[in-house]
Amino acid sequence: MSFALASCNAEPEAVKAESRPVRAVTTENRIAGDDIVLTGHVEAQNEASYGFRIGGRIVERLVNVGDRVRQGQVLARLDPQNEQNALRSAQAALAAARAQLNQASNAYDRQRQLLSRGFTTRAQYEQAEQANLTARSQVEDAEAQVRIAQDRLGFTELKADAAGTVTQRRAEPGEVVQPGQPIVIVARQNGRDAVFDVPAQMLQTAPGDPEIRISLTNDPSVTAIGRVREIAPQADAVTRTFAVRVGIDNPPEAMRLGSTVVGRVMVETGPVIEIPASALTRIDGQPAVWVVDPDKNTVALRQVTVDRFTPAAVAVSSGLKPAEIVVTAGVQALHPGQQVRLLGAQP
Repeated sequence: MSFALASCNAEPEAVKAESRPVRAVTTENRIAGDDIVLTGHVEAQNEASYGFRIGGRIVERLVNVGDRVRQGQVLARLDPQNEQNALRSAQAALAAARAQLNQASNAYDRQRQLLSRGFTTRAQYEQAEQANLTARSQVEDAEAQVRIAQDRLGFTELKADAAGTVTQRRAEPGEVVQPGQPIVIVARQNGRDAVFDVPAQMLQTAPGDPEIRISLTNDPSVTAIGRVREIAPQADAVTRTFAVRVGIDNPPEAMRLGSTVVGRVMVETGPVIEIPASALTRIDGQPAVWVVDPDKNTVALRQVTVDRFTPAAVAVSSGLKPAEIVVTAGVQALHPGQQVRLLGAQP
């Protein structure tokens, strides 16, 4: 009996396994998004193509590419000789018509007075009256011809109707141009667009009215915000992309016309759970994480689907639910069912 008791007392007591300390995070849902990045260039929202209303030979072009112009400034001139001669001719015709009107008016007044005294016939009076009306109409026609000649003389000067910057020149002094032929192109100073060539698939996935962050490629610190102002109704025949014009709000001075810019827009891809990259391990060659059972303080390995990677975190689209505890440090030393102790928690 004593031997049996001694043997029983000699058995070693089972040593309780210690809990392994680990660090962990509690998962939560967040709306994920991808950055779409495109390269484009800055253009004026409105460009005006200036041409003469009449044809002729250019004698002066007073602006060059890059020049700033103000409203009413003369851009180019035609040889005015023909229009000056036409104005002189119209003015001479007006003087002759006024002289003819003066003569016809005097004759009409005499016939009217004679008719009232009975010294002339009704036929002579009516003839003088008709001549007076005809002379008056000829004066009005001559005055209209003078105004037309004055306008045509004014059309020999090509003037800007708004302030802007010259972006192109299409004709040189000495050239004979036709009415409406472009002479200079002026970008008006009432706004700037960032223009991007966007694939059709990207247009389908983009949000309805996105806020686009725009920055200069050679100086990313120069930034602005813009919104889509216009989408080309037809794809480019070569690239099969659509030209999208983004109106720039308060464009910085450094965003000059022709500058190369980068546009970024966030496209939401749905809810995901983001965890630190250190939490990720593998099971059967597939991504997995250690999930802590808060009731038993044990861990289990669970396979997950990774949506995308970043240097510091991974976005998990399936395999985890919100409010679960995921181990983030010490994942290589764990095994299924192991007791763990969360650092910072009570033992």
